[in-house]
Amino acid sequence: MQTTSWEDEFREYVLARGPALLRAANQLTGHPLDAEDLLQNALTKTYLAWDRIEDRGALDGYVRRAMVNINISQWRRRKLEEYPSADLPETPTHEAVGGGEVHEQLEQALEELPERMRAAIVLRYFEDMTEPEIARTLGISVGTVKSTVSRAMAKLRSALLPSR
Repeated sequence: MQTTSWEDEFREYVLARGPALLRAANQLTGHPLDAEDLLQNALTKTYLAWDRIEDRGALDGYVRRAMVNINISQWRRRKLEEYPSADLPETPTHEAVGGGEVHEQLEQALEELPERMRAAIVLRYFEDMTEPEIARTLGISVGTVKSTVSRAMAKLRSALLPSR
């Protein structure tokens, strides 16, 4: 079976940008297997729309936006897995943090952020996008990006820095 030139172009794009897109998906979902599924779904949507995407320089933004939309849709469809209880869970104690634990705590803190905050932080600090690029990707204003990133960073700081 012979492939067309756009299929080859798509394949080359996925091979070149796949690892970076997978990192973004992992930061959005917080779980490697969910990230693979999310990226696969986003790439499927991109493949189906390939002939309609005229600006090949905007492909990363298209795929990231698809990942954000899919992730939000999946999050909205999830059933409530935590139920109220009369008993409070034990409160963990915070001890001195070692080098490997900091990364785990950061991952945990990112997972606890609301979807939009997590997406803004991932796009800003992991994908190194500018505020206008984030605004276009998420479909929000630059001011909303600035306030969302600021509030998200405050939450991350309070979760990661010990109380003084």
